[in-house]
Amino acid sequence: MQDFRNLEIYKRSIQFCTDIYRFTAILPDDEKYGLVSQIRRAACSIALNISEGAGAASNKEFAQFISYSYRSVNEVMTCLEIIENLNLNHEKISTI
Repeated sequence: MQDFRNLEIYKRSIQFCTDIYRFTAILPDDEKYGLVSQIRRAACSIALNISEGAGAASNKEFAQFISYSYRSVNEVMTCLEIIENLNLNHEKISTI
């Protein structure tokens, strides 16, 4: 068991989630319950799984939670690709 707050990957995942929240705040309101909700949940899952896994009893169990986090990263990347393909607020996004 380790203190997840000391893990660099945890700190980066919190910053990533924060960045995703800021990014999605500029997306169209009609995506609030669609892509915005999905990408925010996935981004939060990255940090949540790291913190939960840090409390695991073994390295093998911790690795399983890291695997869950990686899957959430893939989910976020897919959402970002969809957002890019739809050109959602491309004028606003280009200024970030």
